[in-house]
Amino acid sequence: MSLPPVSIIVLSYNTRELTLTCLEQFTPEALSAGWQVIVVDNGSQDDTASAVSRMFPQVEVVRSQENRGFAAGNNLGLRRAEGKAVILMNSDVLASFAVLAALPRFLDQHPQVGALSPQLRTRNGAPQAFSYGCDPKPGYLLRRGLHRLLGRGALHDWAVTSPIEVDWVSGACMGVRRAAIEQVGLLDEQFFLYFEDNDWCLRMRKAGWKVMYVPTLAVVHLGGQSEPERRIASRHYRDSLRYFYQKHYGPLATWFVSAALWGYNILLRLRASAGIL
Repeated sequence: MSLPPVSIIVLSYNTRELTLTCLEQFTPEALSAGWQVIVVDNGSQDDTASAVSRMFPQVEVVRSQENRGFAAGNNLGLRRAEGKAVILMNSDVLASFAVLAALPRFLDQHPQVGALSPQLRTRNGAPQAFSYGCDPKPGYLLRRGLHRLLGRGALHDWAVTSPIEVDWVSGACMGVRRAAIEQVGLLDEQFFLYFEDNDWCLRMRKAGWKVMYVPTLAVVHLGGQSEPERRIASRHYRDSLRYFYQKHYGPLATWFVSAALWGYNILLRLRASAGIL
């Protein structure tokens, strides 16, 4: 039996209806094309796995007994994936088969590319922030923090219209070449939430692969449907950023970013107490 050309991995956590809607967009055509479709139920308590099995019996369902986070959850699917290209998708992404099929086609046409992402759009069709970005080096974080504190615009042009080479693309919808995965390994499970896609893309770039943002292709990302409440999400963000720095930039830079995060949070609290939101 020949291996599938593409494996799609949909990660779900307590998003049963969204997961079913996500699958409805592309699954019949994907299965007809011989693709492998995998749903990872990341410890859901809303009967997601059973609902998917009933509605889409040809879809492979991987069940986790607990929410293991973005990286570990996707790795459960990656270990089952057999395609020469893999597409990671959050369950709150709406994508047609035509757009998804264009991702591995882009990889075929650009053999130096290890990972790519389409443009992520909001429900109303606007380009979504943080579909791609720069490595979170100290200078970049400083500029970004100042922009936010001063109420200035974004550091990126989210509405770019042509494919560009970038440092990282969002794991919400990402196409990845199997050869790149085999070279750099799976997602780092030390990241529970946030920066795991940054880390993966950086490892690919260090191995010689390019990372591309392709806004000529677009999907809708509803966003935040499985994220924890704000306080917990902020803690995950800080912890993941510190680990990213420990891994890639060393102890001095890690000390800098820890101090910067502390100072930034103090400034935000002072602004809030003064009524400057």
